[in-house]
Amino acid sequence: MKGTAILIILIIGRFQGLSAQEIQRPNIILVMADDQGWGQTGYNNHPILKTPNLDKMAENGIRFNRFYAGAPVCSPTRASVLTGRSNDRTAVYAHGYAMCKQEKTIAQALKEAGYKTAHFGKWHLNGLRGPGVPILASDERNPGQFGFDEWLSVTNFFDIDPIMSRNGKFVEMKGESSHIIVDEALRFIEKEKDNGQPLLVVIWYGSPHSPWSAKEKDKKPFYALDEKAQNHYGELVSMDQSIGNLRMGLRSMKLEENTLVWFNSDNGGLPNFGAETVGGLRGYKGKIYEGGLRVPCIIEWPAGIRQKQITDYPASTMDIFPTLVDIVDLPTSSMGFPIDGSSIKALFSAELKIRKKPIPFRYRGKAAVVDNNYKLISHDISKNKFELYDVVKDPKETRNIIREEKKIAYRMIKEFTKWNQSVEVSIKGEDYPNGLMEPNGYNVHWNTLQEYRPYFKQWRERPEYKAVLKNEN
Repeated sequence: MKGTAILIILIIGRFQGLSAQEIQRPNIILVMADDQGWGQTGYNNHPILKTPNLDKMAENGIRFNRFYAGAPVCSPTRASVLTGRSNDRTAVYAHGYAMCKQEKTIAQALKEAGYKTAHFGKWHLNGLRGPGVPILASDERNPGQFGFDEWLSVTNFFDIDPIMSRNGKFVEMKGESSHIIVDEALRFIEKEKDNGQPLLVVIWYGSPHSPWSAKEKDKKPFYALDEKAQNHYGELVSMDQSIGNLRMGLRSMKLEENTLVWFNSDNGGLPNFGAETVGGLRGYKGKIYEGGLRVPCIIEWPAGIRQKQITDYPASTMDIFPTLVDIVDLPTSSMGFPIDGSSIKALFSAELKIRKKPIPFRYRGKAAVVDNNYKLISHDISKNKFELYDVVKDPKETRNIIREEKKIAYRMIKEFTKWNQSVEVSIKGEDYPNGLMEPNGYNVHWNTLQEYRPYFKQWRERPEYKAVLKNEN
């Protein structure tokens, strides 16, 4: 009895030394698909694709009808996730650009707050293009340099039996890529769950990015389609299965209640597989219309989401960082400035109708702004010509209403112009303490780097590298 009393006192004493916020800090898992379109889920009524695990996740949390990638292609969106800032501010102007080392990231902020951090899968923020290869330990922009304690990562897209980098050490993995990174993430969680630190785990899939390569069992439901479509949909099936494994793993470790899982895609879908890929929206990956920017998104957190809902509230990948800062109660100084996203934590306990802060986009001289029902588009910022759509009444952007809604257009153009000027200031480096942006990193194909040449011979026969290495000596 006496021993029990002492134990209770010790336990109470331990928790008295912690704030309420520290006791309740959730584990955080950020999951991102690669090229999954807004329409490519079961819950969005895709005609042939079934995603039962994403559907279950959506039933148990918040499902977004209007969630936007930070840009219509992958590297810029990845930068927006980690920083909460528009991609141009971070020097990730387009596909394959390196993120500025001076940026503050989610991983750095949460690590400083006591989280153990890890990254699994596609990285694509170190400026290397081409099919994914393991990341060098010496790479100045590897995940470890941006706040991840552990990482099992590749530069770009990857498929079956990939070669990956575990903290800079190259390892040959066996299996389907989606399952590999989820299994590795679960091993990390199992290893760390009793160490007294909450966890930040980032899982970035290489699927369903081309070139498509799926297991026969996953292709089977699509045998009536051509081979590319079979493999594309097969990759999505496998990815959905891995989501199920992730959720089941969290349940088996009794961590599901206080683990926030945030799932989204990195850009709009591909034109190769029909209009249903983007749910009939206008445009595809690379375009600033809805089909290029609107992506599937679900947030599941049983302990923290009191209002399960399907929401039309507009949000974006730039909101992830400020939302997590709000949840964990970190100072705003843990983020860079200016921040382009805003916290959507309030959505976890109530339905929200009005977004106070517009969602801005810049990509290769094009731009867009989403302000609640309205979306302003410029296909060339330098020409000062715009289109305006009511994307609630007209989600397929069929009718440009800029002449009819002149007051709204004038206000949004004025706001965009001010924001765009601030981005130009950021590009000069004035957001950073020294007032200068450090020289950018690579923006080249990895096979041009001397550091990778020792591996050419052993990689030459691998299917994913054959084309790029066939003429290399």
